[in-house]
Amino acid sequence: MKLGFIGGGNMAAALIGGLSRKGFAADAIRVAETNAERRAWLASEFGVRVEESAAETLAADVVVLAVKPQQLSALLRGLPPLEPGQLVLSIAAGVRALDISRWLGGHAAVARAMPNTPALVGAGITGLYALPTVSETQKVQARQVLEAVGEVAWVDDESLIDAVTAISGSGPAYVFLFIEALEQAAIDLGLPAATARQLTLHTFLGAAALAIKDRAPPAELRARVTSKGGTTERGLLALEEGGVRYAIGMAARAAAERAREMGEILGKD
Repeated sequence: MKLGFIGGGNMAAALIGGLSRKGFAADAIRVAETNAERRAWLASEFGVRVEESAAETLAADVVVLAVKPQQLSALLRGLPPLEPGQLVLSIAAGVRALDISRWLGGHAAVARAMPNTPALVGAGITGLYALPTVSETQKVQARQVLEAVGEVAWVDDESLIDAVTAISGSGPAYVFLFIEALEQAAIDLGLPAATARQLTLHTFLGAAALAIKDRAPPAELRARVTSKGGTTERGLLALEEGGVRYAIGMAARAAAERAREMGEILGKD
């Protein structure tokens, strides 16, 4: 499989690095990047071929769109026609697969992915949708590329990518906010700042690892930690009285609505 990346930013670099660690050949990857300094870094760091022009990366089985969403329309309209067997895999946030297909003159093989920032350390989760015209072989190719930086979750309706964006795309920011708040609470309780951070970060890391390994519902895991009349029960009661569930639900709905709005705005071109 040959890959062509249009855009060489952080997420593209994370994918290339992940593929490299999994043994993918550097000479099978071409990257188009307009910034000369970035091109030099990509070539030095990964040994891939770098180009200034996007058209130079199109001799690939999978073309990965990794540029800013606002740049896609003009860029894709200016490309030469692709072969039917080539898969276009977009990681540009908010841009709908049908709009990408339209800007490419009706190219049928388009998949849209929503990775998240933990992909930068190989611990990401990516939501993935493909147009009905994408073949099973091409779906496998898309999954192989994205599994280089973590897990992949397929959705069969593109509108669900807005929900993916709200949960796993924006979710790390919600978690960071919770980490920030818990860390500050630890400091307010008298713990040194370094200890507060260590305790908080490893609590989140350990809880997530336990939930993944155990596979029990979160409510059951929570119940195991909560003794009647104990400290955890008192703390959870304070969270519930503070409206934590409502706030999280509101955050997710607001983010999903904004994702939908962005798709409509970006697709008007």
